[in-house]
Amino acid sequence: MTTLSYAARDARTMLRRNLKHALRYPSMTVSVIAMPVLMLLLFTYVFGGALGTGIGGAADGSTEYIDYVAPGIILMAATSGALATAVGVCVDMTEGIVNRFRTMAISRASFLTGHVVGSVLQTLVSIAFVIGVALLMGFRTHATPLGWLAAAGLLTLLTLALTWLAAAIGLVAKNPETASNIPLPFQFLPFLGSAIVPPESMPTGLRWFAEYQPFTPVIETLRGLLMGTGVGAEWIAAVAWCVGLTLVGYLWARSAFRRSATR
Repeated sequence: MTTLSYAARDARTMLRRNLKHALRYPSMTVSVIAMPVLMLLLFTYVFGGALGTGIGGAADGSTEYIDYVAPGIILMAATSGALATAVGVCVDMTEGIVNRFRTMAISRASFLTGHVVGSVLQTLVSIAFVIGVALLMGFRTHATPLGWLAAAGLLTLLTLALTWLAAAIGLVAKNPETASNIPLPFQFLPFLGSAIVPPESMPTGLRWFAEYQPFTPVIETLRGLLMGTGVGAEWIAAVAWCVGLTLVGYLWARSAFRRSATR
């Protein structure tokens, strides 16, 4: 077998390990799924009437508001998985299992690869669940099959970017509590974008931040794909942000993992 074959085999082993952990201890996975679902229920049925005024076409604004807010909440499902990744990596680092792995004849890259791939798969499952709930609540998409495929690709790319960043955070965090707190901005930044209301309705300073932060072009691209309204040039910024964050997260995680071996 070649070196690449050994690395792929070890990565599959680590992937199975992480998926078994997720099945054995499902509380973290359930919380990752529950948070965006609760947000969807809250912003549709509690705040939808007020926030949807001027966005939806119904008298109270709530019926069509779900068509506006659902893509933003679906993106939040992608950000929620970052917390579980950071905690999982940090637990392995602080409990000493990584030191044990380093004494074994396995690929050094397999530890991070297993965590990242496993977390991406779990997050994509939670995204699919949130989409299903949104459809049951009245979300009406006009996406073509190609639009759905593009939306799935964008969400996968965003999930991969956030997962690598979360893995790096888990490597540098001193304990699982710290690892669970650092990724929280990932979950709340979409609120300061176009996930809930259009940036045009915000005060000037906040509107400027909302228009130029990373999540807004991703949300707008996802909304255009799912609603069939077109994406314009937003998709270029969305893909650029996702690719850039992926590279930053990967390089940071690789560097942090190497430094941890010298501690």
